[in-house]
Amino acid sequence: MPRSTSQNFCCQFPCPHSEPQPLSASAGDPPALAAHRMSLAAYCIICCRRMGTSTPPPKSNTYWRDVRNIIKFTGSLILGGSLFITYEVLALKKSLTLDTQVVEKEKMKSYIYVHTVSLDKRENHGITYQARKELHKAVRKVLATSARILRGPFADTFSTIDIEDHECAVWLLLRKSKSDDRAARLQAVQEMAETRHWHDYQYRIIAQACDLRTLIGLARSKDSDLRFFLCPPPLPSLKEDSSVEEELRQLLASLPQTDLDECIQYFTSLALSESSQSLAAQKGGLWCFGGNGLPYAESFGEVPSATVEMFCLEALVKHSEIPTHCDKIEANGGLQLLQRLYQLHKDCPKVQRNIMRILGNMALNEHLHSTIVRSGWVSILVEAIKSHHIMEASHAARTLANLDRETVQDKYQDGVYVLHPQYRTSQPIKADVLFIHGLMGAAFKTWRQQDNDQNLTGKVSEDETKYTTCWPKSWLARDCPALRIISVEYDTSLSDWRARCPMERKSIAFRSNELLRKLRAAGVGDRPMIWVSHSMGGLLVKKMLLEASKKPEMSTIINNTRGIIFYSVPHHGSHLAEYSVNIRYLLFPSLEVKELSKDSPALKTLQDDFLEFAKDRNFQVLSFVETLPTYIGSMIKLHVVPLESADSKG
Repeated sequence: MPRSTSQNFCCQFPCPHSEPQPLSASAGDPPALAAHRMSLAAYCIICCRRMGTSTPPPKSNTYWRDVRNIIKFTGSLILGGSLFITYEVLALKKSLTLDTQVVEKEKMKSYIYVHTVSLDKRENHGITYQARKELHKAVRKVLATSARILRGPFADTFSTIDIEDHECAVWLLLRKSKSDDRAARLQAVQEMAETRHWHDYQYRIIAQACDLRTLIGLARSKDSDLRFFLCPPPLPSLKEDSSVEEELRQLLASLPQTDLDECIQYFTSLALSESSQSLAAQKGGLWCFGGNGLPYAESFGEVPSATVEMFCLEALVKHSEIPTHCDKIEANGGLQLLQRLYQLHKDCPKVQRNIMRILGNMALNEHLHSTIVRSGWVSILVEAIKSHHIMEASHAARTLANLDRETVQDKYQDGVYVLHPQYRTSQPIKADVLFIHGLMGAAFKTWRQQDNDQNLTGKVSEDETKYTTCWPKSWLARDCPALRIISVEYDTSLSDWRARCPMERKSIAFRSNELLRKLRAAGVGDRPMIWVSHSMGGLLVKKMLLEASKKPEMSTIINNTRGIIFYSVPHHGSHLAEYSVNIRYLLFPSLEVKELSKDSPALKTLQDDFLEFAKDRNFQVLSFVETLPTYIGSMIKLHVVPLESADSKG
């Protein structure tokens, strides 16, 4: 049964009978009787349309007796085969006459669109509602009958079924997409995605009748028509005297609050303890330094409710990394609530990205895939992955890849993004290229072209041939399409005052183990690979390789590493770290900054161990160094990584 319907068409029944009373609802009929008559009329039109048969007027008033005969045999089509269909038409001849021109016209369409039933219980009454409900049942029965026919022994020839030639391709592809042969399924999805000549209703047939596997395959096909994807079902109404902010807080409060790490506890308590009113008061001047007051300063000027929602979403991102918490989010209506929030904040990319992160984490759990699809998220993801905004497209691509168990065996955890290929492709992947950003960097913005005033204000439309916000995706993918390009993201901060989680003290050793586990889950190490790193990211790469060399299950990462590129990596420390430490009483440098100091024992040990490890390894190392100073804010100008520190062999 369709989950969403076209608003351009609706069921319109002609009045073919010389005595219209049996087929139309009279004012005195009970609602159930009127609904039954209307649903029967719809069913008769569909049946006669499929048979291409017109019927003479009835010879006697045996209408209801014949209706009972029809209903009695409706469920036995698969047993009776074509003999039953013949009997059904004979029975219909005794009960009504249809205008053959109307039937032939409808027959060429071979579809019916019905309006969806409102979820508002206040609208669920009266003849209109009852008729619509019965009509849904009748159309569902016809669709089920068609599916059984296509699974029958004569499905490939259609010799005994009255289906127009232009319909055969649709139903054959649908049947092929459910084949036990994986290659046949993939070919069917590819043929569907490449089709350009179908009518609107044919795309809708696929949308309503395909299975989850086919739908995800179409979503991950680059040129798929958007008509393959039904609009999300209507969202449930908010509870009385409630708001999105309040329901989001209730969802967060329903999740387990014990046995959590310090950062999850921090984000959860922050979101649950604050409200729009308290934030509004603080924005009026009641700021405090220390505790939870300081993070609000970064969002000064935002709408208070949006700020509270952001705190809740950040907490939900952390919770969604725990599989059992994902089950709770789904069971408590989180998928629908997040969808409502996504639609409300179309002008706030940061909110939408956090929602996509949650959804991508939930998609790591295969038992939730059917629920995610039924909730209508696929059509939203398809629109997002086709976006020209690289971050939006990459977040959607990660979620769809986690949903696609037909062609993707790897799982992309939070912070691991595939920049290329983001769609299904027949191009064999020969190697992986991994991009690891540095201090205060990000998976996308670190690899952008130099900013200018127009690009910073968003006044210039993106033209990837001249300007790019992420050159690995725009240029490297175009020059080397046989590569899988992965970019990694993790949180860093210069000062503990600006840390997203004050309790988070992650050393290079901790982060490297975390990233190594995520990359291995994404299949990194299964093919030749090259590391591209910037700043502190180079230190993480060195630490990851050292850790992988100690673990037998990670040996493929060592064996398949072919090269490392270091962009301004402080192998021997950074002037920025020295500057931060010297004014520590103002900046309170973070652990990451302290580890980049020239006198850091951890940094010296890491360099010595890596040189010993790389001595007998057969991979190439290429280092880039800074020759010009960098402006840090409006007052600081320095070489962040001096020439002597960027030398990886020193």
